[in-house]
Amino acid sequence: MNIDQKVSLTIEAINTLTELCTPLTEVQWKTATDCPGWSVQDNLSHLVGIENMLLGKPPTTHKSPKYDYIKNPIGEHNEHEIDARRSLSGSQVLAEWKVTAAERAHQLQTADAEYFAKPMMMPTGPGTLGDFLDIRILDLWIHDQDIRRALNISGNHGGPCAEHTIDRLIRTLPIVVGKRAATPEGESVSITISGAVQRTIYISVSEGRANFAADKPANLLCEISMDSTVFTALATGRKQSTELTWTATGDTSLAQRIVSQLNMMI
Repeated sequence: MNIDQKVSLTIEAINTLTELCTPLTEVQWKTATDCPGWSVQDNLSHLVGIENMLLGKPPTTHKSPKYDYIKNPIGEHNEHEIDARRSLSGSQVLAEWKVTAAERAHQLQTADAEYFAKPMMMPTGPGTLGDFLDIRILDLWIHDQDIRRALNISGNHGGPCAEHTIDRLIRTLPIVVGKRAATPEGESVSITISGAVQRTIYISVSEGRANFAADKPANLLCEISMDSTVFTALATGRKQSTELTWTATGDTSLAQRIVSQLNMMI
């Protein structure tokens, strides 16, 4: 995906979030989500903080309490921005988001190639500001889905942002199948994603490593199937395998190990 496409998808994700959040009531803003400790408002506060950082605005000087759900320095940094806005109303956070969203869209639409080539440290390692857009699209869309699940507002399950996110999550499936689930040497599995985003993935273990297979292997030790919304919730660690509906044939014990280890969120 080139820079123009990344910019377009980032702005699409931003605008969709704005549309989703604009009519929310204060009760809805304070509703808990699947992100531990975070309300709907907190999800948007997190995104405000990240996009403000990318705009070059100074971070908050507020220091969050050390909540139990904070697991790493990135989480701690995120929490400072969120906790700084917890005393605000949802409508106040939304107003800040709308200003930030407009400024960020303008920045992306007017930036030159030099801007996107600037090096930066991403959660996944060294990269550029252009590379980071891949993660921004994912983050924006995932939090859109977090808000929708919390408020039972269906929508935005498919489309380019959803496909981009799911394809990025799929990339680490060999680690899940091979290392985490310990699929035996010489064996293969399939994972079929249905619904708004459809993918069929084959993974085989050879010489101690799991890799994607371009074609369907002759023998499959297990075949796993789930809706794209289920895959997203599991792959981002929002839900456990026992909370959602999925099916498997063949070695169901292996299937359970795979599905229970799907959390691959950065």
